[in-house]
Amino acid sequence: MVSNKTIDAKILSRMFLAGAKNLEAKKEWINELNVFPVPDGDTGTNMTMTIMSAASEVSALDNPDMETLARAISSGSLRGARGNSGVILSQLLRGFTRSVRKSSSLDAPAIAAAMEKAVETAYKAVMKPKEGTILTVAREAAQKAEEIAGEADDLLSFFQTVFAHAEETLARTPEMLPVLKEAGVVDSGGQGLLEVLRGAIDGYLGKEVDYSGFEKTGGTSSVTKISAQAEADIKFGYCTEFIILLDREMPEEEEHRFKEFLTSIGDSIVLVADEEIVKVHVHTNHPGQAIERALTYGALSRMKIDNMREEHQEKLIKDAEKLAKEQAEQEAVRQEEMPEKEAGFIAVSAGQGLTDIFKELGVDYLIEGGQTMNPSTEDMLNAIEKVRAKTIYIFPNNKNIVLAANQARDLTEDKEIIVIPTRTVPQGITAMISYVPEKTPQENEEVMKEAIAKVKTGQITYAVRDTRIDDKEIHEGDIMGIGDQGILAVGRGREEVAKATVEAMMTDEAEVISIYYGADVPEEDAEKLAAAVEEKYPDCEVELSRGGQPIYYYIVSVE
Repeated sequence: MVSNKTIDAKILSRMFLAGAKNLEAKKEWINELNVFPVPDGDTGTNMTMTIMSAASEVSALDNPDMETLARAISSGSLRGARGNSGVILSQLLRGFTRSVRKSSSLDAPAIAAAMEKAVETAYKAVMKPKEGTILTVAREAAQKAEEIAGEADDLLSFFQTVFAHAEETLARTPEMLPVLKEAGVVDSGGQGLLEVLRGAIDGYLGKEVDYSGFEKTGGTSSVTKISAQAEADIKFGYCTEFIILLDREMPEEEEHRFKEFLTSIGDSIVLVADEEIVKVHVHTNHPGQAIERALTYGALSRMKIDNMREEHQEKLIKDAEKLAKEQAEQEAVRQEEMPEKEAGFIAVSAGQGLTDIFKELGVDYLIEGGQTMNPSTEDMLNAIEKVRAKTIYIFPNNKNIVLAANQARDLTEDKEIIVIPTRTVPQGITAMISYVPEKTPQENEEVMKEAIAKVKTGQITYAVRDTRIDDKEIHEGDIMGIGDQGILAVGRGREEVAKATVEAMMTDEAEVISIYYGADVPEEDAEKLAAAVEEKYPDCEVELSRGGQPIYYYIVSVE
């Protein structure tokens, strides 16, 4: 008979997977709770990709005890964390699992203590916590859990009471954050956490949850339907996934060698190892080679191979294989010959033009991402591994990526990582320009932070819904100029709104105005805008560059 006062690892696993599944089901709705009515609402997506990274690890466990379950949840969510909401969720999960990992079963007081540890861990990850966010909902839920744990007659009523209090707290978030009240929404991150809790209670009650989606998460999903042109661009034809049940623990050096081997035969590699298992994902033309190498480490489980270009000509496969092999050999030689530098640079960029600018400035590694897809902590760690330098500076270039960069820094032990908290691309460009080789890392960090503080940024995009924010009526389809602190201009014409945005950012001390035009803007339109700005502000230097960024017609900066 199952106890109604305690849960074991099996039940906790079921609750976690159900919570993840419920969040996944609600992600688009949560995305729509974005305060700003822009076409990049991503809280639901970020939280889902974070928790599904952990869920795929949990679903691969057979008969887990509390320690193996805790390790899978913590490791999977930390490495899969995307965006601020995802990083905070990963820290909540990390704190919770740290508290419970040595237990065989959990009663209400133990769960309450774990919730308190979760909140404590998450708050430490955020520099300036705000009231009315996911943190507030988590804290209030933990406080209610602690308050009632000692007198809880059964876990169901305990869970339901805690959930009800979290729901009430979420409903009050607009009173805590005026920007939520004005937009007429509750906090999207708090809503995401509530959906995890709601699903977890369903899991506790034993409601049926379809777990098949956990094997198709994040960047490790299997085949999706692709166009003929996309098929022609694929270099490696087989999506290969499996889990190695290790005969013995895999040392870090061997893990590195295994990764190098996989890199030599494919791409899109994900390798996550712990003491007992290794999860592998690789796109390759020779899945058999990957499997043969894996068998030297232990038995295989959950093997899965998909042909990503059925009916595609074999010639393309061979050509791609040859090209990939040549490139891999060249890259291996280049990496071997390249001495370790004193300083290296990683930047997040969205748009080929912006990527080219960063490369010209000397950035070593560009991570594709930004508003529509926030890079994960794992993406940051992979970039750090590829840059041969003693000190590496990371420019997130988006306020929603800073926490993931910080998390990657904290997980790196063999290099000094300095995260410059650039919240926009123009800040990242200014930070890179400000670097002085003769200065120490600490001096450069200070110089860069001072420089980016002087950069004002405006981003021109369109509204996806009607709302009212910053005392401005906004209708679906309107063009908006969004500044560092809020909406600067609203109108119907993108160039007119861009000019109004620049005007709102101008100061007497301004010397340089930079304009980066997006993928959907013709060059002649951008040139006309630059000419009009130059005419209005003759004392300023106006620089026009092709950014190629999606979503945002223009990114403009004043410094």
